Amino acid sequence: MSITNRPMSPHLQVYRPQFTSILSIANRITGVALSAGTVVLVGQLFAAANGPSCFASFQHFVGSWLGLFILVGWSFSLFFHLCNGIRHLVWDFGIGLDLDTAYKTGNWVLLASVALTVLTWLGVIIHGGH
Repeated sequence: MSITNRPMSPHLQVYRPQFTSILSIANRITGVALSAGTVVLVGQLFAAANGPSCFASFQHFVGSWLGLFILVGWSFSLFFHLCNGIRHLVWDFGIGLDLDTAYKTGNWVLLASVALTVLTWLGVIIHGGH
């Protein structure tokens, strides 16, 4: 077998992603989602600056199922990125770097992200979005 025939490692057909690598990729994706959500926020500011009818159109979109899906996804991204950032900050102090703790804190990040998102949107529903 020559060097040119060797498979690339790790190959996607052989490599099984670990929980920690999935969380790392998810952290990057949520960072991009936060940037995209900021563009939506700037769009809201532009709509408000362009008058009541433009702002009403924006609010209509945000109130649609697609707009709500985007807002819920954006809030989950915010909480996931925040919780995982705190986790990484703790790692910077050399705490929790063993595999067992990394898995446990990863589960806590997911649980906290979902819980904070649900609590936020329950608050929005209870207070009528005001």
